Amino acid sequence: MISLDDYVVDVLLRDLVGHDRRPASFLIYLWLATEQQRRKTVVQVSYRELAESIGVSKSSVQSAVNWLERRKLLAISKENSTATPRYTVLRPWKRG
Repeated sequence: MISLDDYVVDVLLRDLVGHDRRPASFLIYLWLATEQQRRKTVVQVSYRELAESIGVSKSSVQSAVNWLERRKLLAISKENSTATPRYTVLRPWKRG
């Protein structure tokens, strides 16, 4: 069973969906967080694969990923400019 911080449901859900009006961002954060917990490592997945897993368009994924990175909820790395991105889910509310 996957466990989530209470913060994700109590605060982040309302913040991303209600305040920011970016429900796809919340879905992507949730999916990546559960995948990272399940795999016990960073998640390497293409925009297309992520879109298919979540059920949204590729452009929605690109926009949502950029938003999550700006909000410092995701760290993204690539070996080169055309490589599949690696996502690390961040939890800035858990300092230290």
